[in-house]
Amino acid sequence: MNYEYIDPIKRAQLYWERRYGIILGIVRGLLYLHENSRLRIIHRDLKASNILLDEDMNAKIADFGMARLFGRDETQGNTSRIVGT
Repeated sequence: MNYEYIDPIKRAQLYWERRYGIILGIVRGLLYLHENSRLRIIHRDLKASNILLDEDMNAKIADFGMARLFGRDETQGNTSRIVGT
């Protein structure tokens, strides 16, 4: 978890139960992107700095610059471009 942008008061509230809730929020977001959205979205650059927390410490997935979109019936895709940060 990237602590440098978290308010010191909120940082003190990051007990394990809350951290677990943040992780569940990330997992639910990924499940939605992969299975439940109109298009299948593969993020391809998920890392701590791409997870934002709102004022209630709910996780929000951000930075979809390297994401790949798939139709509902597509199960795989090819790319010849190497990506990463």
